[in-house]
Amino acid sequence: MNRVLVALDVPTAAEALALAETLQPHVGGFKIGLELLMGEGPAIVSQVAALGSPVFVDAKLHDIPNTVGRAAERLGSMGARWVTVHASGGSEMVRVASEALNESSGGTGGVLAVTVLTSLGVYELAEMGIDRPLDELVASLARSAAGAGAEGVVCAVTEARLVHALGLGLTVVTPGIRPAGAGPSDQKRVATPEAAIKAGSDLLVIGRPITAAPDVVAAAIAISEQIEAAVSTA
Repeated sequence: MNRVLVALDVPTAAEALALAETLQPHVGGFKIGLELLMGEGPAIVSQVAALGSPVFVDAKLHDIPNTVGRAAERLGSMGARWVTVHASGGSEMVRVASEALNESSGGTGGVLAVTVLTSLGVYELAEMGIDRPLDELVASLARSAAGAGAEGVVCAVTEARLVHALGLGLTVVTPGIRPAGAGPSDQKRVATPEAAIKAGSDLLVIGRPITAAPDVVAAAIAISEQIEAAVSTA
C-alpha cells in the first residue's frame, strides 16, 4: 500500500494531468485542492479519476447540511474517493455529506472531516475566540465526525496519535508533510514522513516536496521509500 497522496496544487488541468500521469506508478493517489477545483471546475475530478488512482477532493465543504450534501453528491458522481468537510460544521452536516457521497459514488466514497487546519496554532485559535486546548478540540471534533459517519479525519501529525487512541476506527490523513531539512512554508504544524508514520498517520498528503522537485519521480520514490522504511520499523 502506497500511503502518499500527491497534492496537485497547480492552476491548470494540463499541469495537473501531466503530473498525475507521470507520478501515478509511484504514489497512492492524488489530492485536488481549491486552487485547481476553482480554476478548472469540478470536471477535473473526473479527468484525474479516469487515470485509475484514488482522488481526494479537498473541497473543505462548510455550509448548511442540504447544500453540503448536494455538493458531496456531485463530487462523488465525478469519481471522488474522498471529500473533505469541516468537522466544525456540525454532526448533521457531516452525516448528510457522508450519506450523499456514499450513495453517489456507489458505496466507495467517504468523507474526511477536517479538524483544525495545520496553518492554525494556539495564537490564531485564540484570535478566533477558541481557548480550548488544541488536543481537546481535535478529539471533540473527531468524536463528532465519527458519530456522524465520516470515514476519517484530516489532522496534523501532532494529533494523529491522539485520534487513533480514541478508538473510533477513523482513517487519519495528515497534510503538512515535509522531508527533513525542508521549511514549513505556510503551515504551523508540520512533520517528516517518518514522524507521521510513527505517529499513526494512514495517508500522507505531500505537495511541493514532490511537485516542485527538479525530478518529481525521484522525489516521489525517495519519499515513498522513507515511508516504507518507517512502516517496517513502527
